[in-house]
Amino acid sequence: MRLWVYVVRRVVLAVPVLIGILTVLFVILSALPESTVVCSFWPPSGKVSPCTSEIPCPQNPSQLCPNPVYQAGVNGLGLNQPVFVQWFNFVGNALTFHWGYVAPGSGLGVGLAGAGLPALAGDSVSGLIGTFLPYTLELLLLTFALTLLVVVPIQRRARAWPGGWADHVARALTVPGYAISIVIIGPLVAFGVMDALGGAAAPSPICGSSSTVFLDFFRSWPEPTCKALYGTSNLGLFGFPTWLGLAGYQSTPTGFPTLDAAIHGDGWLALDTVLRMVLPALTLTWVAVAVVFRYVRFTPFEKEPFEFLAGARARGLPESDVARRLAGRSALSEVTSGLGPALAMVLGMLPLVEGYSGLWGVGSLFTYSVLGGSPEWDFGVMIGTILTCTLLVFLGSLALDLVRAYFDPRFRLEGSNGDRLRVSSGSVHRPRSLDALAPT
Repeated sequence: MRLWVYVVRRVVLAVPVLIGILTVLFVILSALPESTVVCSFWPPSGKVSPCTSEIPCPQNPSQLCPNPVYQAGVNGLGLNQPVFVQWFNFVGNALTFHWGYVAPGSGLGVGLAGAGLPALAGDSVSGLIGTFLPYTLELLLLTFALTLLVVVPIQRRARAWPGGWADHVARALTVPGYAISIVIIGPLVAFGVMDALGGAAAPSPICGSSSTVFLDFFRSWPEPTCKALYGTSNLGLFGFPTWLGLAGYQSTPTGFPTLDAAIHGDGWLALDTVLRMVLPALTLTWVAVAVVFRYVRFTPFEKEPFEFLAGARARGLPESDVARRLAGRSALSEVTSGLGPALAMVLGMLPLVEGYSGLWGVGSLFTYSVLGGSPEWDFGVMIGTILTCTLLVFLGSLALDLVRAYFDPRFRLEGSNGDRLRVSSGSVHRPRSLDALAPT
C-alpha cells in the first residue's frame, strides 16, 4: 500500500473514533441539570445571566418573570428537542469550537487573584483555552524532546544487541514509572529542588531579596521586580512587558511565550521560561519514558526475530552501521508507536503537574474550573479542556501513525488484502507473484 493511500485510509477510519469520543462526552453532559448546561454553554446578554430560569420582572422587581436569556439558551442548545437533535447540536458545536462560556459564579468567573487571573465571566471557553494552550504545547514539546533523548538510544542499543545492558535499563526505567505515582514523585522533586537552593522562603539568588526561590523556579513568569532587574524594556502598568498584557499571561504575537520573548528581544525571559518548565517536564518525562518502554516491549513486532540484523552482519556490515542504520530505524519506529499512549497519559497528568508548578496551561484551567475557590464548578471550561486533550490525542496519534508508516513499511501494509511480506536486509518487499517466492 502506497503511503498516500495509507494516509487517506487512516484519516477516514479516524473520523468514527472521534465521533465516538464526542458521543461519550455527550452522554456525560446529558446527566447534568438543564440549568447547569445552559449556564455553561450559552452566553449572557448584557447583565442578564443565563444561569437561572427566572429573574425579577422589569416592571415589578418584587415578582419573578421567565428569563428570556435562559429560554433562548434552551432553544438554541436544543434541550427541548429529542435526544438525537441534542447530540447533533453538541457534535456540531464541538467540531466548530463553540465550547461554551465561563460561568459567572465559578472561580474563573469571579476572578482568581491568587493565580493572577481577572474575572472572566462570559468569556468564550475556546478563546480562553486558545490563550493558554501554547503554554501547554511548549511544556509537551520539552517533555517529549527529553523522552526521545532517553528512549531512542536505549531502544536502538537493545535492538542491536538483545539481552544486553540496554534491555535491563529499559526494564529498570519502566517499573519505577509505574510503581511510583507522579503524585508522589512530582512534589518530591519540586520541594527537593527548593530545599537544595535554600528553601522557599530564602532570599532570591536571581531576583534579589524581594523575591523567593519558589518564585524564581516555579510559575510561568517571574515577579515584576525580576524583569526590572534584568532590564526588560516596555514594562506595562503592573510590571509585566507590554506584550504579555496587564495580567502577564496573554503572550503576543504568536501566543507561545518563549518564542514571543525572543521576538521582542527579551532573551533572558525566554531562557527563564524554559528553566521554569524543566522540573515539570522532567516529572512528565518520568511517566512518558515508562509508558513508551512498557508499550514497546509488548508490541507484535517486538517478538519477531530480527534476521535482517544477522544478515547485515553476515554480509560484513560494520557494527556501527548495524546499530545506527538498521537497528536505529527499527527502534525509532517502535518508539513512535509508544509515544501515542504516552501522550494520552501525560495529558491526563497535566492538571496535577501544572497545578503544583503554578504553570499556565489547559491543565491549570481544568484545576481552576474544579477548585477555583467557588462552590460552583465551571462545566464549560471542564468540557472544553477535555475536548482539547481529546483533539490533541487524536491528532497526535494520527501524526505518529503516519510517521511510523513512513519508517516501517510493515505497519502500513498490515491488514492489506493478502499481502505477503518478505523481510530482508532491513526492508520489506511485496512479491509480484508466487513465482518470486520459488527457489532458483
